[in-house]
Amino acid sequence: MISRLVSLWRAFRKQEDGNATIEFVIIFPALLVVMLSGVELAFVSLNHAMLERAVDMTVRDIRLGTGRAHDHDEIKDVICERAGFIEDCATNLKLEMIRLDPYGTVSIPAQPDCTDTSDEVKPVRSFVNGQSNDLMVLRACAKINPVFPTSGLGKKLGDNADGQYALTATTVFVQEPI
Repeated sequence: MISRLVSLWRAFRKQEDGNATIEFVIIFPALLVVMLSGVELAFVSLNHAMLERAVDMTVRDIRLGTGRAHDHDEIKDVICERAGFIEDCATNLKLEMIRLDPYGTVSIPAQPDCTDTSDEVKPVRSFVNGQSNDLMVLRACAKINPVFPTSGLGKKLGDNADGQYALTATTVFVQEPI
């Protein structure tokens, strides 16, 4: 009886059926995480490029405008319209425009204010329309939901309670004289 069990055990060990299944079970989850992270990274790059382009186009309109003072809500609406990807743009996009002295030390806050739906809404940190020839910094910060929030890069990106991540776009321009 024992010799029969030993021979069955040896026959079982020599069989190679199922090797591909074992390799698949080991490799597939890791491969899936890498693929989903690649797609997530592509969307992050696309969203950031769209935000940068929207901010640059809006600032170009401000620079080339007729000297009319643009208000916060108007600039925000134009950026939201041009970016086109920000869900609930009214609450997920925050702007700051800061006047800088080009002859003094240039310092803006290192961390931008970003709207976080898990926090209370903060008023605009600083939004000052410049006078003629003033050096201005416009910084936009948008909170974005990951495409795959539970896997790979999407899980690591979510830096707030709602699992969103922040994208910022900063530009500097000189307020043209009227």
